[in-house]
Amino acid sequence: MALLNYQPPTEPYLSFLYRDEQLLVVDKPNGLLSVPGRAAEHYDSVYSRVTRVFPDAKLVHRLDMATSGIILFALGKAAQSHLSRQFQQRQPTKIYHAHVFSSLPALQGTIDLPLACDWPNRPRQQVDFQRGKQSQTCYRLLRQDEHSSLVELKPYTGRSHQLRVHMQALGCPILGDKFYAHSAAFEMAPRLLLHAHRLEIMHPLSEQWLTFTSPTPF
Repeated sequence: MALLNYQPPTEPYLSFLYRDEQLLVVDKPNGLLSVPGRAAEHYDSVYSRVTRVFPDAKLVHRLDMATSGIILFALGKAAQSHLSRQFQQRQPTKIYHAHVFSSLPALQGTIDLPLACDWPNRPRQQVDFQRGKQSQTCYRLLRQDEHSSLVELKPYTGRSHQLRVHMQALGCPILGDKFYAHSAAFEMAPRLLLHAHRLEIMHPLSEQWLTFTSPTPF
């Protein structure tokens, strides 16, 4: 899907939450690609910015362009292998904050709905009980407003657009979501109100658990 009028934010150019000889933790703004797109005008990304400063940096995971928050880089192949293995084994804890439409059906719960690509409308994803992959998300209400709710989301799996599709399936699409929100929810925010708020990983060298937090901007 082509990116029309791609104008990524430039201030701040890079915001580091943590840095040592093994890893970098970056606070990604909304509207910036995680990795370069195919077209030359889509080269600007978190990856291209980081590797200008740290040429040996390796991206460990990605965030959607519209999602803000914590994104992790390894410095060197050994650190990348260690951190990537953690994600493959679902060891890290990832906490997101989302501002969603309406009220939740419960104060907390688990969404267990299989997801698959909606090929005619890619990159959209959809709930698919026949060919979808297992996808689980825990949610917890943080604040109830008049027409919306602030929610903590904890994905157990890491499917593409998982949180966005799961909240839509719950009847509470994320505000500002151009793919999954109905018009009322889309128009309630100037951006996708989804933020990678906290990440807990094991340090690849010391093997001590580290927790990183990015303030939620909404």
